[in-house]
Order: sequence, then C-alpha cells, then structure tokens
Amino acid sequence: MSRPSNPTSSSAVVGQRLTLRAEPGRVAAVAKELTTPALFTAFAVYLVVGIVTMEVPAGTAFPGPAVFPGLVAAALLLLAALLVVRSVRAARGRRAGAVGALPEPGAETVDAVDGTGTETPRAVRVDWRSLAWVVLSFAGFALLLQVLGWIVGAGLLFLGVAKGLGAPGWLRPLVIGLTVSAISYIAFDMLLDLSLPSGIVGWEF
Repeated sequence: MSRPSNPTSSSAVVGQRLTLRAEPGRVAAVAKELTTPALFTAFAVYLVVGIVTMEVPAGTAFPGPAVFPGLVAAALLLLAALLVVRSVRAARGRRAGAVGALPEPGAETVDAVDGTGTETPRAVRVDWRSLAWVVLSFAGFALLLQVLGWIVGAGLLFLGVAKGLGAPGWLRPLVIGLTVSAISYIAFDMLLDLSLPSGIVGWEF
C-alpha cells in the first residue's frame, strides 16, 4: 500500500485518515544497547552502598579498605557513561540516516509486506549471549576473587566483558586483561601499600 510521504499534505486530503506510529524497533535497539551500561551502573551502586555502610576502625591509615572498591565503582561508572554516549551517538546516526533516506515530497513509498500482504516489522532482540558473558563474568569475579587472586580474576573479568562486547579472538583480550591486572596489582601494592588478593599466584612485593 502506498501513501504520501508528506504528513501535512496527507492530512489535508479530505477523506484520508492520517496515522502516526512510533517505531518499536528503534526503541528496542536503544534498550538493547543500554543493557550493559545498566549492569555496570547497578554493580557500581552496589559497591558504593557497601562503601558507605562499611565500618572502618578509627585510626585506619590511608588509603584504607574503601579505596579499592571506590576506584572499581568509579571505573564502572565511567565505562557505563562511555557506553551510553556511544549508544546515543549511534541512535542519532541511525535517525539521521533514516531522515536522509526519506523520499522527496510528492513521491510514493511502499511498505514492506510479506506473502499475505501484511506489514512485517523487523524485530530487534536482546543479545542474550553477550548479556550472559557480562553477567557471568562479574558474578564469577565476585565469587572467585579470593581463590584466583586479583591478577587472574581481573584478567578473566576483562576477557569476559570484552567477549560480551564483541571483541574478536581470545588471546589478545586475555593478554591485555592479564597485563592490566598485573600492573594495577603492582601499583596498588607498591605505590598505595594496599594488598590485593594474590590467590593462586601468591605474589607479594
């Protein structure tokens, strides 16, 4: 079925009804992209609540037990903000592309129909595989941190989140994750005098 592309001229035609419809596919796409930053934000809020309710003994020297979870919460919030900005920019790009693809005034458009003659909107689904990678990575990190230690645990966390976000391959994200976790472990231990769980590695500086 064809309809005029200009809503104003369409509404001006006597006897023709104008129907304005939202685009559920676009809303679903944005919701899908905001799932991961929402999880990061929820985990960061959980850490912040733990920091606020933490009972720190009087006279505890700096940096104290609240510094490490505070840095993790700040990093999660920063990553969530970056993902939200990327999602907003992608949505604007899709919107601009859709506007640029509109036909000229006076032209006719044809709806996509299936074999029965009914419209077939494109469904946008949540990528449950990516969501599972992220959720299980954080859950495993929280449960196995004391056993695996910071270097191995954070390295595997980086690998899991990277795979959930679509990183190709296994070796590169694993090497990057282990390198970053090792550097942060040394920095916390030597610069801040804050011992992170060593786990199966058993390193102490």
